Amino acid sequence: MRLDVFLKASRLVKRRTVAKEACDNGRVSLNGRPAKAGSEVRPGDTISLDYGSRLLTVAVLAVPTGPVSKAMAASLYQVVSEEKTGPSEGLPF
Repeated sequence: MRLDVFLKASRLVKRRTVAKEACDNGRVSLNGRPAKAGSEVRPGDTISLDYGSRLLTVAVLAVPTGPVSKAMAASLYQVVSEEKTGPSEGLPF
């Protein structure tokens, strides 16, 4: 499954076009390397997403073959780490 489609199906990103733009802008990495939207996602892969104010790293547990319900979306990945970044960290304002 394509990376941008997986991000949409897992509900890590709301829209596929937003996922594609994030990949094009270097905000998504797959297994520690910058990823293109068309990169293939497989179970066991690690995806890092830079949301601007936080960095989220997830491990892919399953890749769906069809439509995904809201309940099933959370079971597709496991959060490995979540770090806050940006101006609120360590700055006085």
